[in-house]
Amino acid sequence: MTADQPDSASHPRGRILIADHEQGTTIPLKFLLEQSGYTVLTASSGETALQLIVDDSPDLVLLEAMISNPDGFEICQTVRETPQLAGTRILFVSAMARDVDIAKGMAAGADGYITKPFSNSDIMDHVRKLLEIANGSDE
Repeated sequence: MTADQPDSASHPRGRILIADHEQGTTIPLKFLLEQSGYTVLTASSGETALQLIVDDSPDLVLLEAMISNPDGFEICQTVRETPQLAGTRILFVSAMARDVDIAKGMAAGADGYITKPFSNSDIMDHVRKLLEIANGSDE
């Protein structure tokens, strides 16, 4: 359910939660992010994702809209409505690629939306940009 969780001083690049029910996405994405120096947590259900967001305060959540109980849109909205989670960046990484789905994710408060399949360089560019914003380097 979760990766090793060293303190933030040992992983200054950032803490990222991957919330996706598909291991085919989670496993390679986790590997890519860890190889880039990030601390990575994973959740395969909406309930677990929300609990990790509250308990572990990741800097960035990579969120699949189709995760269930609750779905990704509900998770995003809950995070945005919770003042102590206001600094959490959310990037949808979803197979839901219709314009209406993307608009729904952005309206729920997401910081970005990438559709599957995605390239490693594209996702890493988004991750770096959102973590720079989260750390106040690019505002």
